[in-house]
Amino acid sequence: MFHFLHTFQPHTILLSLGPIHIYWYGFFIVLGIIIALLITLRLAKYYNIDSNLVFDLVFWLVIGGIIGARIYDVFLQWSYYTDYPWQIIKIWQGGLAIHGGIIAGLIITYLFSKYKKINFWKLSALFVPGLILAQAIGRWGNYFNQELFGLPTNLPWGIPINIINRPLNYISLAYFHPTFLYESVGCLLIFLFLITINIYFIKKNKLNTVFFTWLVGLYMILYSVLRFSLEFIRLDETPYFLGLRWPQIISLVIISLSIFIIYYAVVQKKK
Repeated sequence: MFHFLHTFQPHTILLSLGPIHIYWYGFFIVLGIIIALLITLRLAKYYNIDSNLVFDLVFWLVIGGIIGARIYDVFLQWSYYTDYPWQIIKIWQGGLAIHGGIIAGLIITYLFSKYKKINFWKLSALFVPGLILAQAIGRWGNYFNQELFGLPTNLPWGIPINIINRPLNYISLAYFHPTFLYESVGCLLIFLFLITINIYFIKKNKLNTVFFTWLVGLYMILYSVLRFSLEFIRLDETPYFLGLRWPQIISLVIISLSIFIIYYAVVQKKK
């Protein structure tokens, strides 16, 4: 794989049918959604949640998640989109910020759980393993768009970046860290960890609100730690605050909130 990444020059278009183009970015997003749905439907049997309810929520999560991810990305690159507002609708070129998708997803899941009178943490925990695996798959779309790469590197797995996609201060350098790959592998490891926990608690017949809360909290903590770490080598433009990149600030906020949520769940269990 390393040799392939080091020598292959990706193209954004997967398939062209006359004037219609199918993009790699969209392909990996859709693939991630399908696989996440299959995993969620499988877990739903053990969570005692009807598959029709899963399909209903997935419909709103996909629409709301994409909108939320795009709005968040527009916020992060406000100066660019104010100069080129017509670019906002071109989501097939990239620009879906996962933090925006997660926030939108949590809001939608909360509203849906209230409407259907289902425990919010149970419903969120059901979707968490599939979500992190979808993130692992979706990151490959960034590779074909030649975006979200890292600092220049001479490592054998460095990826070639077309000169038009390189930052001006690195214009003479050809190979960069494949941060998409680092995040994809990290998300895959988180998925394996979370699905293993699920299997263990299912076999022990210990699926309860505390477990659901812990699972959601662990997902948010582990992914936020991964994202916080990778931001040190990413080169894409983003606002800074207190010397940190904005995604790092959001990651720290999510970690703090998740620790509090887990702590609160433990305290409530002891009462």
